[in-house]
Amino acid sequence: MKKFSTSLFGFNKPEVRDFVKEYTLEYENMLNKLKNQDLEIEKLKTSLTKYQNLEETLNKTILIAEDTSSQIKRLAREEGKNIVDEAKKNGSRIINDALIKANEIERDAEELQRRVVNFKRKFQQAIETEIEVINEIADKY
Repeated sequence: MKKFSTSLFGFNKPEVRDFVKEYTLEYENMLNKLKNQDLEIEKLKTSLTKYQNLEETLNKTILIAEDTSSQIKRLAREEGKNIVDEAKKNGSRIINDALIKANEIERDAEELQRRVVNFKRKFQQAIETEIEVINEIADKY
């Protein structure tokens, strides 16, 4: 606590004026700092909302990719079964051709499945990286 020396008519006026001036400057500095922090918080909130929207979009994209993959696999299995059935009706030559095609389709389906898994993993990594960046920014302030 600041103590002022006394003079003939009360406290020493220059000391009091200097103290008030110093206190006012410090108060204004703190007020400006708070305003700047409020602006930064608003920027970070805006960025967070943007990243949350991006995350939501990425999650929807992943779900669509998974659904598409399931449909492709289902269709590929159905097509393979139809090809095998037709091949059985038409003889061993057609059976051999159909089995070859069914194997290719199965490999394609497996490749698509691997691609979907890789796609999902990459999107999850990107989201986690963005969340880490946001957390690092938040930790700084």
